[in-house]
Amino acid sequence: MSKNYGDNPPLSYNKYLRVQDLIGLQDCLSDPVHHDELLFITVHQAYELWFKQILHEIDAAISLMNQHRLSPATRALVRVVEIEKLLINQIHILESMIPISFLAFRDQLNPASGFQSMQFREIEFSSGQKDENILREFLEDPFANERLQQRFASPSLADTFYEVLQRRGLIAPATNVGTAKEEQKKGYQQRTQAVLEILTHFEERYEEFQLAEALLEHDEYFSLWRSHHIKMVERMVGAKRGTGGSEGIGYLKTTLDKKFFPELWEARTYLDTEHGKAGCPFSSG
Repeated sequence: MSKNYGDNPPLSYNKYLRVQDLIGLQDCLSDPVHHDELLFITVHQAYELWFKQILHEIDAAISLMNQHRLSPATRALVRVVEIEKLLINQIHILESMIPISFLAFRDQLNPASGFQSMQFREIEFSSGQKDENILREFLEDPFANERLQQRFASPSLADTFYEVLQRRGLIAPATNVGTAKEEQKKGYQQRTQAVLEILTHFEERYEEFQLAEALLEHDEYFSLWRSHHIKMVERMVGAKRGTGGSEGIGYLKTTLDKKFFPELWEARTYLDTEHGKAGCPFSSG
């Protein structure tokens, strides 16, 4: 027997998640509509939703680090990594398309390009990889430009992590893009030494160690996403130019060596079982 709720019907699953709106957002451009275009749109819209969640967790991690709460900050980053694992697997769903089928609607996408994903760039900026050239690419998109300018000007995960280390007695000066190259080099060396200290004395500095490992995993899985994405693109279109006019996989391959936290990787080179046996890195600096 149905209940009469008058003007205040109870909350439902569909209403809470706005399912009607959600499933109406996949507007295919091909005419007649190509079967695989819905898959292409769905996967990329799902990416954007997950990017939103990643940014939510990164913002939480930065806030928690500023509150000296390293354990919950680490948990937020662990969640980021789990999402990134999911995103890597999601790429392979696109590989279920037959290349000739993808080409049947690819031209409809011009001049749009994945390069224009605002939230993807926000993740890069918020993690520590800030590039003024990227900002220029969004000058004609006021909404994206405002968000990216804000991310560019705000402390990143990298900035906040090294500030935490400074507060905990390690020498780890912030990265200042405007400083002289020699000063930047010295700061990089000092941050690498600070990380080396954490890796060597991980039991005494377990909170810092766990946080550093979570940051490294974020860096690793974001890079793995790039790698899998390149292979998917090459599998679909070979070395064709991108829909936005980029060099396609030629450009994508230049991004593979980018790191959010290069000092976390560099410190491994100097780690040994007996602290100081091989000499501390950059000791003469």
